Amino acid sequence: MKLLHQSNLYCWTQFDEDRDIDFHSYLWVRDEGNVIFDPLPLTAHDEHHLKSLGSVSHIIISNSDHIRSAKVLAQQTGADIWGPAGEKSSFPINCTQWLSEGNNVIDGLDVYALNGSKTEGELAFIVEGKTLITGDLIRAHSGGKLCMIPDAKLQDVEQAKASVKRVASIKGIDAILTGDGWPVFRNGEQALLELIASI
Repeated sequence: MKLLHQSNLYCWTQFDEDRDIDFHSYLWVRDEGNVIFDPLPLTAHDEHHLKSLGSVSHIIISNSDHIRSAKVLAQQTGADIWGPAGEKSSFPINCTQWLSEGNNVIDGLDVYALNGSKTEGELAFIVEGKTLITGDLIRAHSGGKLCMIPDAKLQDVEQAKASVKRVASIKGIDAILTGDGWPVFRNGEQALLELIASI
């Protein structure tokens, strides 16, 4: 796994040949139990690294297209799986808890529900007040520039834009860790404002 902009945040990736971008999974290391977001399959090296960083207490999934290896990893680690409440009735795997919008869901983690994306109630997360983790709606297909999922894949374009604008209004975001495409490690608020201007 790769160390990110903070000493307690890591990621591992998988290249998607159809889109020519990386998909990412993120690890937030905490004394109370580590949290994984949208887990891709682990290589043997990454699995060893993960174990060396302590126990995993939670696996959090932003949307049903990002289930990936959550079930396998939960079996290996004993972690609880938390999924988006907006998809509760149709989610393909069992979850211990269903997340809707709320602050301090886990100490230091705020959850935001996004409307209009390709799945109901897609989740975005803010870790420790300054790092935004996104699933599908907000992404970056080129370095340093955020974008949205193409309009054709959205359930409601105007609701999706409104959701992005709401996220962009949150103060203090420095880094943006996208599920799909390039992360933005500095000046996250500015990158979000540039995205808003482009839509």
